[in-house]
Amino acid sequence: MSGSTIETLRRMANQIARNFEVMGHIDAVEATADHINMFWDPRMKSQIFADAGTDLSPIAKAAIEELQKGECPPHQTRATEFNSAHEIGQSDAG
Repeated sequence: MSGSTIETLRRMANQIARNFEVMGHIDAVEATADHINMFWDPRMKSQIFADAGTDLSPIAKAAIEELQKGECPPHQTRATEFNSAHEIGQSDAG
């Protein structure tokens, strides 16, 4: 794995976690895990799972650990809820 690839994934995970940290630690961990689970490619997830958690914020690290255990967090924000077939938008953008 390229050093720059894992650095990019760490930076992305930390940015996601930072966006949710105002929710409080527990909810931010769940929201970060939800976001990564929904939007990251399986290859991205496997690369961050193989990393030792180096340079991850506590929230990002806890979210990654939760996903590694196979836990699938419930949707935490509307951004990760997809519209049903009868709603306007038909995408995660709402």
